[in-house]
Amino acid sequence: MLKFFRKIRKKLIAERKVSNYIFYAIGEIVLVVIGILIALAINNANEDSIKNKKEQAYLIGLKNEFETSKLKLQELIRVNKVSYEAAKSIVSLMDMEKTPSEKEMSELFIDAFAFDIFFNPNNSLLNEMINSGSLKDVSNDTLRIRLTNWVATMDDIANQEKFLGDQRTNIVDWFRTQGHSIRTILDYTGMSSELGIHKEKEPVSNLSALRSIAFENNILLFIITSKSTETEHYNPLMQSLDEILNLLDSEIKE
Repeated sequence: MLKFFRKIRKKLIAERKVSNYIFYAIGEIVLVVIGILIALAINNANEDSIKNKKEQAYLIGLKNEFETSKLKLQELIRVNKVSYEAAKSIVSLMDMEKTPSEKEMSELFIDAFAFDIFFNPNNSLLNEMINSGSLKDVSNDTLRIRLTNWVATMDDIANQEKFLGDQRTNIVDWFRTQGHSIRTILDYTGMSSELGIHKEKEPVSNLSALRSIAFENNILLFIITSKSTETEHYNPLMQSLDEILNLLDSEIKE
């Protein structure tokens, strides 16, 4: 096409038809500009395609991470509930006229205080995106804000879990420093055998702890903190997690 215009231009110059030459010169310029615009459009389309593929890869990866985190959070909520319900049962034993058995006391103690409550979400891809600046590749503004807030929320969750852990530690420290026996708990729950420790022939009774106001106060604080962790932190976190998953689903193109 350009060769065609050049031939016409040379002919017009030779024939000294200046006005017609200007017309064809403008036409040649317009053609060049159109060619440049088409090239830019193709280049932009290619870049958009690459960007969209990259974003989709991120979105699918994030969905997998958050689905795994949801399963972890569901299990953590269950364990936390078992923990504070067992602690409530210990408090109930304090109000009973009938003396409970060492086995019952030991099993409740293990259920209530043996397990740390700690949420460890799968955030490796999200952290990588944030550190590399790739979070900007997420085109949905609401989703991008949710992802940013999620990381900040983890700090709040960790602080609450530390406080809950401190309450658990207070109970165990009081228990073991007031003449009560961890060995008895291990024996009556069968954990001694699992650990390869022989059972005591005459285990120390731990039932006197049920008459301690200090023990009761520590347990009550633990129950309050555990329940607060569930209602004020884990439940809202689960709601936020579901909202993020819904946004991811809406952005992922099948």
